Amino acid sequence: MTESSGPTAPSTVADGDATPDVLVVGGGIGGLSAAYALAREGLRVRVLEQAPEFGEVGAGLQVAPNCTRILHEYGLLEEVKSLGVLPSAMLMRDAVDGSELTRLDLRDLEERYGFPYLVIHRSDLHAVFLRACRKLGVDLRTHQRVTGYDTADDRASVTLADGRVEEAELVIAADGLHSVARQWMAGDDLVNSAYVAYRGAIPLADVTREVNLDEVSVHVGPRCHFVQYGLRGGEMLNQVAVFESPKALAGEEDWGTPDELDQAFDDTCDDVRAGIPLMWRDRWWRMFDRDPIDRWVRGRVVLLGDAAHPPLQYLAQGAVMAIEDGWVLARHVTRHRGSTTDTVRSTTDTVDWDAAVRAYEAVRTQHCRRVVLTARSWGELWHLDGTARLRRNVVLRDRAIDDYSFVDWLYGPTALVPEELPPMFQPIPLDAVEAERDQPTLTDA
Repeated sequence: MTESSGPTAPSTVADGDATPDVLVVGGGIGGLSAAYALAREGLRVRVLEQAPEFGEVGAGLQVAPNCTRILHEYGLLEEVKSLGVLPSAMLMRDAVDGSELTRLDLRDLEERYGFPYLVIHRSDLHAVFLRACRKLGVDLRTHQRVTGYDTADDRASVTLADGRVEEAELVIAADGLHSVARQWMAGDDLVNSAYVAYRGAIPLADVTREVNLDEVSVHVGPRCHFVQYGLRGGEMLNQVAVFESPKALAGEEDWGTPDELDQAFDDTCDDVRAGIPLMWRDRWWRMFDRDPIDRWVRGRVVLLGDAAHPPLQYLAQGAVMAIEDGWVLARHVTRHRGSTTDTVRSTTDTVDWDAAVRAYEAVRTQHCRRVVLTARSWGELWHLDGTARLRRNVVLRDRAIDDYSFVDWLYGPTALVPEELPPMFQPIPLDAVEAERDQPTLTDA
């Protein structure tokens, strides 16, 4: 398959006040990528974003081969590559002593899966999808805060804060972690991990220590970890510092504060400690996810992205899963199309939306359940202390560099039906491993 520049705007795409085929609530990466995927199918798509303008807050994103494969199909991969960095390796190190534990050769990984692993600023990837949506004529609207959802027969509708009601054949709720649609559909609560993330994307010129931008580096330590990699062609350094908050564990409301950041990394290695003063200290991100649910569809309203499956970030699959969602939904729309005569629109294709969203739900709930639960387990593995940490280090050091058994289920082609989901990896029980006793731990220090 060769990469194209992407399709041009079809004549059926929404303009003005024409009733859209699809309403997308939320103009983040998930919402825009879904809008783009469906507009490529010739559907009239309108995106409702509550903010005054389209944009993303945050820093870096890791984009694995299961997503760059989709970007290639969309004709967007070359643009994304030009804005990001293609590192050659991913390294995991011990945060206490700085020693290397294991690595992925990302050049070999690209050969295995056919598509690259890249890192990019979140706002740059968002801008790529925003431009792509504009090119296809997606109706992009700001200042549109949705407060309610409803569905009846073959339509769905949203109520906005000003009392207006908009409807379409399908409503996609890509309204994030605090989704109004998720509350209407499932009524479940957020799960507080008690961990908090600090970020810092800064010009490389402001970094005084030596850093290798040819790698994605993660230092894993007791109740904390530290990530760094390059952005924007190597002009910026992205850093993420994550730690467990004692204040959160104690039930205090003001938790994750800068004093806790400094304390969490006091006993880590020199390279990690050198990065902590460069973190943004005026904002931090408390880390929540949700327990997986099997129902993402209610009538003609469907959840997508973090509204459906907000993960902890340890597998770097949050934005990736959202992009996959839109791709899978669009593929099932194509599979469930037929022709009919419509008195308003003349002869046109129609979609069996009920069949399409059922097929989407059947496969994505299963895959994303795996990711959400594995991300939790992976975070626990990263943050071990004492003997468990030493045993983990033995397991990671023993891993062969060409062993992809732990990521094959994740980085391969995105499944369209449950039968295509690959088998999961087999965890190695740490209690079967003998620890290396000559290495310090934070509790020993």
